[in-house]
Amino acid sequence: MMARGAFAFALLLLLALSPGPEARARAGAVNMAAILSERPAATLSDYGLFLDPGAREPGPALTRYDLNTPLYSDDAAKVRYVFTPAGKAARYRPDGVLDFPVGSVLVKTFAFPADMRRPDRDIRFLETRLLIHKASGWVALPYVWNEAQTQARLSLIGANLDARWIDGAGALQQVAWAVPNKNQCKGCHALDEAVTPIGPKARNLNGLTVQNGQSTPQLPLWVARGHLDRAPEDAPRVARFDDPSAPLDARARAYLDVNCGHCHNPRGPASNSGLSLTIETQDPHALGVFKRPVATGRGTGDFQFSIKPGAPEQSILLHRMQSAEPGVMMPELGRTRTHGAGVTLIQEWIAAMDQDGRQKTP
Repeated sequence: MMARGAFAFALLLLLALSPGPEARARAGAVNMAAILSERPAATLSDYGLFLDPGAREPGPALTRYDLNTPLYSDDAAKVRYVFTPAGKAARYRPDGVLDFPVGSVLVKTFAFPADMRRPDRDIRFLETRLLIHKASGWVALPYVWNEAQTQARLSLIGANLDARWIDGAGALQQVAWAVPNKNQCKGCHALDEAVTPIGPKARNLNGLTVQNGQSTPQLPLWVARGHLDRAPEDAPRVARFDDPSAPLDARARAYLDVNCGHCHNPRGPASNSGLSLTIETQDPHALGVFKRPVATGRGTGDFQFSIKPGAPEQSILLHRMQSAEPGVMMPELGRTRTHGAGVTLIQEWIAAMDQDGRQKTP
């Protein structure tokens, strides 16, 4: 599923299965004591973030948000929400993750419809992940949904789920969905060995979102909802990876930034690789151009360079993106399938490079 397809499905997801007035009347306020407690709540509903136990209808303190280019996760749709405590807004940063206040919560639910051709029907929630900014720092907590879709329970040890759906072509698809355990969450959400969010950066939030059926600039919306202190007009913006009107280099760099850059950066878990795939990286060698791997093995595919300009078929970066084999594939966590659209994009990007790693002039 393309990113915009997942986006459209997420919108339909919000409209589906909303509870009635009785359920809304039973809903209480956000439970700040549970959010700030060093002991995680047993169930997602304990936090009071949603108006119904099934988390189909967000409470008034939640705001749904979208990313210009999202992380690929086995074609799952994702619905994201942000919560900041009343009277406390995140501080704007032009680079890196916004500076969220203690008590903030980032909510991400992974889901599949039974049939992608009818994405608003028979939707199954698999898990809801929370990133909570506690006094001691950010904490990642996975909540797994029951079969009845009425409750999500904390599972610090992770879980293995079977996900099946019919794709847009009418074919049955299946993945062994792995809910990450607490340590695996840190494996991706780590910066200087501390848990940190990945997606909510000004550059990836600076775009349009749909609220109440209308397209709205997202950063100003966050300001209006009290989640952000300011939204400068010159805020940076990354491209949508699937936007054909955007330059190839901008789309490829945006894709690598969100799918690879959270680990492959000088402060991330893969810093020892010497490969930096964030949007800020300007050095072609650090980006992988004619860069030899720090270790040999199956992951290299017997190729010499992370990126060999003009030769994607001889580039380790593409080789690992194309693989679904543990020990070879990249990213190591968060997917079991190959993302065809992503592979095609990076293939075209490397093919269009000159020997200095720059994009050839058309």
